[in-house]
Amino acid sequence: MAILSDYEEDRNPAKPSSSGKPFNAELDPSNPLGFLETVFDFVSRESDLFKSDAVVRDLNTLVRSVKEKVDAEERGRKKKERADGNGNVEKRTEKEPRASASASVKEGNKEAVPAEDEKKTAGKQAPNKGNGLDLDKYSWVQTLQEVTINIPVSPGTKSRFISCEIKKNHLKVGLKGQSPIIDGELFQSIKVEDCFWSLEDQKSISVLLTKQNQMEWWKCLVKGDPEIDTQKVEPESSKLSDLDPETRTTVEKMMFDQRQKSMGLPTSDEMQKQELLKKFMAEHPEMDFSKAKMV
Repeated sequence: MAILSDYEEDRNPAKPSSSGKPFNAELDPSNPLGFLETVFDFVSRESDLFKSDAVVRDLNTLVRSVKEKVDAEERGRKKKERADGNGNVEKRTEKEPRASASASVKEGNKEAVPAEDEKKTAGKQAPNKGNGLDLDKYSWVQTLQEVTINIPVSPGTKSRFISCEIKKNHLKVGLKGQSPIIDGELFQSIKVEDCFWSLEDQKSISVLLTKQNQMEWWKCLVKGDPEIDTQKVEPESSKLSDLDPETRTTVEKMMFDQRQKSMGLPTSDEMQKQELLKKFMAEHPEMDFSKAKMV
């Protein structure tokens, strides 16, 4: 588990270069690591930075901060692209006159959902835009691979005041000397070595959890919390292309099954069983299947 602390607070500034030797290097976009190696070599010769025991932690914190900034910009760009794409809905509707008829069929099927299925979703909440849930003291979002938690704290909070314990099946987060904000058994197990927390702008705690089972949506963060209706989860289609073929097939199957269930129709597994039964019935006309039931 990687724990990030306040970089600006703990960093020991490097001593000014005694030789005053100017740094001269060019960045080759095809080999950025080579450029960084040149930078580190220069800094190690011209300062005492790498003599500090905390240098590895400080550099990890700096790299993590830059990575989170890049990820945030990328999420913002994709969000804008999706928003711009919504403006073309009307044009697509004009080109596809069958869409309205299809929508009517779906609405009719929704009304035909058995009362038993409605009972199953009773008490569950619709997920937020990140496929998680917004609670009073914190909020969480998820992908199939990760869960990200955001916990607001008082402005000016320092990292040394934060207490965060991440275990395989348990999470405990809060401020030292106070009751934990989160303290409970996780919905499913996680990969502790791939989890970390950070303090964002000294006003919120961000915790990233990497799921052990990356083929299933979480219904809640910790057991006992309000649950979401996972049938209403909407994964980003733009990310399907980033998955390997096997994972993408699994995700697409899950999305198809969710749509089928929401319309009261058989899932892919149920459809496959029905096809097998039909094939078997055709091959054995002498047998009586009038009382056969799908299990």
